[in-house]
Amino acid sequence: MITRRSVLAGAIGLAGTAAAQADDVTYFRILTGGTAGAYFPIGGLVASAISNPPAMVAATIASSGSVANVAAVEAGTAQSAFVQSDIAHWAYSGTGLYEGRPRIETLRAIANLYPESIQLVARKGSDIKSVADLRGKRVSLDEPGSGTLADARIILAAYGLSERELEAVYLPVQQAADGLRAGALDAFFNVSGWPQSTIADLAASLGFDLVPIAGPQAAALTARHKFFVAGVIPDNAYKGVTGAQTIDVHALWITSSKQPADLIYEITAALWAPATRKLLDSGPAIGRDIRLETALVGVSIPLHAGAERFYKEKGLIN
Repeated sequence: MITRRSVLAGAIGLAGTAAAQADDVTYFRILTGGTAGAYFPIGGLVASAISNPPAMVAATIASSGSVANVAAVEAGTAQSAFVQSDIAHWAYSGTGLYEGRPRIETLRAIANLYPESIQLVARKGSDIKSVADLRGKRVSLDEPGSGTLADARIILAAYGLSERELEAVYLPVQQAADGLRAGALDAFFNVSGWPQSTIADLAASLGFDLVPIAGPQAAALTARHKFFVAGVIPDNAYKGVTGAQTIDVHALWITSSKQPADLIYEITAALWAPATRKLLDSGPAIGRDIRLETALVGVSIPLHAGAERFYKEKGLIN
């Protein structure tokens, strides 16, 4: 069993596969997202849970998001990653964002972690009350390679908008929040669990409006795509901010079918061990939503054989 020990977190310089084998060290990279998002701190806790140095070292590495993470897992430059359930589904099936591209059939799931909300944050006084009101506004759709950008484009299209009808920019969440604070932006999209730390800081220092993603357009999206579900960001999820209806996806921990079954079995077991539960409960609030009973909710690609064996033993699947 892999025990839980301290993590070597962040973008560490790894010597490469040959050197790792020579030293009998297993490096297991977990690509997350930007350091200001929820993926990165949760990744640090998960890496801490599965690390067993010197034989096994897990590392949390920041990235630009889900699309880039899928590419890295496919290429073998990372052993695993956190990815939005919609992005994982499209990549595996060769549909949606990946239409016309070869299916990435090696993608496999370790677990669903927690729900993520599509959050549309608008500057107070910008008179943005719905997605349709974004026309002609200065809006950040998040950075290239992110799942947020992919979802923002889908949301805009559902409401009859294109990027050309906005003053669109492509910034990570921290820069987008700074832009809103400085009056350089009217709104920005973010997909994350709430409360997201950068957005929470914005609420405390400036305030903002959450714009609902609701109505027949949102209902059509959830009816068409199994990985989209209706969600709600409640009142005071961000201090002083009225909540809003929205659409949720799920944060999946994915890997490749090329990873050894025994290794992924041990990693899955370590994720759901009692010591990991204590780590998750002591970290960001979203960590408390990571539960064994919801480990298979929203999983939109096949399970890795090692993870599947664990869940069968726990009676979650037949």
